[in-house]
Amino acid sequence: MHQLRLFVVLAEELHFGNAAQRMFISQPAFSRQIRALERCLGVDLVARSSRRVELTPAGQALLPEARTAVESVDRIRHVAQAQIRCVQGRLAIGSIGAEAQQPYTRAILAELRARNPDLKLDVCSLDIAHHVLALSQGEVDVAFLLAPMPPGIETLTLATGPRVACLPADDPLADRTSVTLAELAGRPVVDVPPECPRTWWNFWAVDPRPDGTTVRYGPVVHDVEALFLAVAHGEAMAFLPGAAQTFFPRPGVHYVEVSDASPATAALAWMAKNRTLPTINAIRRAASAVLQRTPAPGPGG
Repeated sequence: MHQLRLFVVLAEELHFGNAAQRMFISQPAFSRQIRALERCLGVDLVARSSRRVELTPAGQALLPEARTAVESVDRIRHVAQAQIRCVQGRLAIGSIGAEAQQPYTRAILAELRARNPDLKLDVCSLDIAHHVLALSQGEVDVAFLLAPMPPGIETLTLATGPRVACLPADDPLADRTSVTLAELAGRPVVDVPPECPRTWWNFWAVDPRPDGTTVRYGPVVHDVEALFLAVAHGEAMAFLPGAAQTFFPRPGVHYVEVSDASPATAALAWMAKNRTLPTINAIRRAASAVLQRTPAPGPGG
């Protein structure tokens, strides 16, 4: 399986040195593993020359199956890790943007600790590109994030609030207190990589717009800092929750409320298939208790 993983990386890089560096092993060791895989399978997978690496027809035929095998093993490992965490009383919690800093998040985690003093919490930050993937593949058990979520993921709404346009400081609309979607027409919006659910980003890009027009996209960003950099350089705009104004002041970036955009919704999310796990039940109960006694504020950035 390790050799198949190396082969998949080599097929992506088509360069032994780059592939070896990516896998944190020496190039000679990497080459030996690929030759061992070829001997095991009885076929040549790559055509080597001093100038380039190419997949042979056999390598091209094997690549989709190798990817499937590697992804299947990764999924098995993630499920096993989730079960281990459950048995050991550990909960892996992810958070996107400023959600970890929000009052409702802090209150829920405090309630969770008070109710379950022996439960160990592992809290990590998730980027835009991989936050849904981290949840679906079991890297985290639950996540504080921004709706909507794709099928298979259940959510508990924590807060709702307005959305704002994140604009370059020199944009003609940047000094306004409020704008409409029609006034923002034609401006490119930052894009996300393919591993991020398209339905999620279509909502956040407001694509299509109410008049049916589609959005023109700008550079692809993987995290919020790359997003702010693209906006500050005038390459594109973005839509964010209103609380971004408080949590993400950045040079060269202005926020303007969008009067006719649908609200932003912050949520606690988990995989539907895992909803009955004791650790996930524990945080769901803690969140419900907090919501019952605390008015829901606006969502974070």
